[in-house]
Amino acid sequence: MRLTVPASALAAEDVKQAAALADRIRARFAQTLVGQDNLREALILTLVAGGHILIESVPGLAKTTAAQTLATSVSGTFKRVQCTPDLMPSDLVGTQVFDFATQKFATRLGPIHANFVLLDEINRSNAKTQSAMLEAMAEGATTIGGERIALPKPFMVIATQNPIEEEGTFTLPEAQMDRFMMKAVMTYPNADEEKRMLALLAGRGSDVFDPAQLNEGRISIRDVEFLRAAAKRVHVSEAIMRYAVDLAATSRGAGSHPVQGLSSLVRLGASPRASIALVRIGQANALLKGRDYVVPEDMKAVVGDVLRHRLVLTFEAMADGVTADQVIDRIVKAVPVP
Repeated sequence: MRLTVPASALAAEDVKQAAALADRIRARFAQTLVGQDNLREALILTLVAGGHILIESVPGLAKTTAAQTLATSVSGTFKRVQCTPDLMPSDLVGTQVFDFATQKFATRLGPIHANFVLLDEINRSNAKTQSAMLEAMAEGATTIGGERIALPKPFMVIATQNPIEEEGTFTLPEAQMDRFMMKAVMTYPNADEEKRMLALLAGRGSDVFDPAQLNEGRISIRDVEFLRAAAKRVHVSEAIMRYAVDLAATSRGAGSHPVQGLSSLVRLGASPRASIALVRIGQANALLKGRDYVVPEDMKAVVGDVLRHRLVLTFEAMADGVTADQVIDRIVKAVPVP
């Protein structure tokens, strides 16, 4: 009897090709960024999973450099927007301009119409502009003068924000935070990494890197589409799906093993979009590790990045200095691994 392989099954060659493409991106990061391995992997995983990412850290930790490195590693269009309180939706999505020669309105597209968009200091943009960003991230399209215009594919938003500056900032609403597949938090480099960073800058002769001068070649838009399609074909067992649902449900005070006293710490738990993100990131993680199936560790490794921006803590918890990461650690310990 002859066995047939399902059409959705991943071939071994596809898994090897995916790992090779990821290594090419990592090679470019090695030429621009020192340390920050967790951030690098979070960016690559989000790219492969087809989501958006929010990067948070104090100033000076190379958030913008990391975002530009990922965006310029792909042969697509890249735009950088420096968010300010006076940034208007038309500055982002575009506007209609009257052409006196033709006596008609012509649509002028804004910087959001690119494959990769870096929204620097996103929390400095006002609420009206943030709503335009939300439409683009959620719908993959913008509306200019009543006309709906699709964004290019692939489309990825890489946003950054500083957690310590309050003046002139606008808190991102929960609806927009939930649209980010992951939130990566950067930490200070150790002394050895900081010394290597200085050596890198001294050898380059400039504080700003030129993508054209990087040795490793870019990957193509078709390569990104291949990675995303391959990740969606990675097998996810029913037990793994239950594990993802259990993690998200436990954050809401439910789940198979509820955490005692969670209601005094969490005002709003993770939405079902969190369990979707856990599965998608788990598939991407498994693919880049050379497997065509997801194991619990693929999701446990990223559960903090997926959940931390989706939990709304109570005022009592914030007053006591409790962090979202501490709550997530309790949730992960409480939920049994399949």
